[in-house]
Amino acid sequence: MDNGILKVTISVPDGIVTGIRYNGVDNLLEARNPEENRGYWDVVSSSTGSTSKFERLKCTTYKVILKTKDQIELSFSRKWDVSLQNKLIPLNIDKRFIMLKGCSGFYSYATYEHLEGWPDFHLDETRIAFKLRKDKFHYMAMADNWRRYMPLPDDRLPPRGQQLAYPEAVLLVDPIEPEFKGEVDDKYQYSCDNKDNKVHGWISMDPPVGFWQITPSDEFRSGGPVKQSLTSHVGPTNLATFLSPHYAGADLIPKFAQGEAWKKVFGPVFLYVNSVKKDEDPVALWDDAKIQMHHEVQSWPYSFPASKDFPSANQRGSVSGILLVQDKYTSDGCIPANGAYVGLARPGEVGSWQRECKGYQFWAKSDNNGYFSINNIRWGDYNLYAWVPGFIGDYVYGTPISITSGCKINVHEIVYQPPRDGPTLWEIGIPDRTAAEYFVPEPNPKFINNVFINHPDRFRQYGLWDRYSELYPTDDLVYVIGKSDYRKDWFFAQVTRRKEDGTYQGTTWQIRFKLDSVHQGGTYKLRIAIATATLAEVQVRVNNPSTNRPLFTTGLFGRDNSIARHGIHGLYWLYNIDIQGNLLVQGDNTIYLGQPRHQSPFQGIMYDYIRLEAPPN
Repeated sequence: MDNGILKVTISVPDGIVTGIRYNGVDNLLEARNPEENRGYWDVVSSSTGSTSKFERLKCTTYKVILKTKDQIELSFSRKWDVSLQNKLIPLNIDKRFIMLKGCSGFYSYATYEHLEGWPDFHLDETRIAFKLRKDKFHYMAMADNWRRYMPLPDDRLPPRGQQLAYPEAVLLVDPIEPEFKGEVDDKYQYSCDNKDNKVHGWISMDPPVGFWQITPSDEFRSGGPVKQSLTSHVGPTNLATFLSPHYAGADLIPKFAQGEAWKKVFGPVFLYVNSVKKDEDPVALWDDAKIQMHHEVQSWPYSFPASKDFPSANQRGSVSGILLVQDKYTSDGCIPANGAYVGLARPGEVGSWQRECKGYQFWAKSDNNGYFSINNIRWGDYNLYAWVPGFIGDYVYGTPISITSGCKINVHEIVYQPPRDGPTLWEIGIPDRTAAEYFVPEPNPKFINNVFINHPDRFRQYGLWDRYSELYPTDDLVYVIGKSDYRKDWFFAQVTRRKEDGTYQGTTWQIRFKLDSVHQGGTYKLRIAIATATLAEVQVRVNNPSTNRPLFTTGLFGRDNSIARHGIHGLYWLYNIDIQGNLLVQGDNTIYLGQPRHQSPFQGIMYDYIRLEAPPN
């Protein structure tokens, strides 16, 4: 494909991008890589009882779908049949590439289809990957405060790099560029929420060229607006991730039963290239990429894809309304849900959207008055979901919503009543589904990533889990209501403690508080909102840490792996625990939060918010 601005070479019939010629550079992709390892769609899949298998999606049929003076669209497809069982993922694949006249880039999208009668399988991951030239692309950007020169891939290999607690994390002990010596490189340090993952990429300084992946919509991504995924990382590698279990575990892996019919369109995403004159600052390419990103977002849904499975704007619908919050212990009447996330996803239970990974999702944020408008919704049946920063729990609208072409649905005023039994006696944290407000320690000087020094995402430094053992070598955290400050005194993750012999032990945190009086016959309510969990358990005891049975236990739960992967949140959990008044005393009381699982340093939980309520008035 060649429009006079750039030339994109794609292998036939595989559909692998082998070359991108632009601005005098013969190939922006790493030509020293095998052709199949330059620009490709891939999947990771498994079937019941089998191990996961990585597969680059190579096709068997090539077709020019559309060719005019203004546009070309190419299709690379393959059909699945029973002869391919246990060899290829049981999906029909149709990969598309689009180039427009006068456009400095190209688009790609794909349709996956599983037909009735076909075998069961799990779709662990799917994405587009581009491997850029390592001799040119050294500067990476994904946000104004999240951009930097990056190490080379050679720096990660021994003896230049030393693997740390897991393969993705490498200490750079003898990098080619001395400025990186002593830093940690880990691709998970550059993960990003879907809602923030609109543009990221790389800059070559000589010649000054940028390569950017722009994702104008989240509708085809799994897990909703706060699902985290990989972006760009050392390689130089650029990813468009559509499905992955990262920061969630198996709950975010679509599992298809024998004969289950399914079809989904992933994308389009835009691969944008830009340049400046040699006497201009190449970093300005990042600012231009952001401008292009806003243009792509405003152009969504695109009018030019030729597939009948991609509906245009006039074939889509919208839902609007006003979301209010009613909590009689914080306000006499209803208040606007300011900054709420309101969205449509497949019908399910309250909060099920965060584990939904087969269908499409459409989200918007409400304004100061609680007004929201969700636009460009594909046809289908959905539930309307919401959650409101500042309040615990999830909302689901009582009636499913059916979207048809051109429909404009107004649900008018809807009211969310967050979980609440009685007045607040005390609270810890901010109910925002993350642990970001808690104490994040300084990293070990031996394991630094300089981009996260004095950065809002300072929790992305490597090895912070070990700092707990250093701060609390023998006794665990004690938090005193009325004296302690959660920003300074509540460690961001309840992790295991490393012992001198190299093993680990579980930890028990204490919340100490005073009660002026106790309603002995009443029921108090302890609400624990958890931002993420990894093979952990929370046991709750009241005023006696040694009881054989806890008052409450979550049991073993969570596979988010957010502690190891520098995420401040994963899947959200809310537990509502009854505490009978006769367990409390007038004066000093203590709630014990035990996390007994201790096979590794990465087991633990991050709290979002904790509240104790008195019995109802």
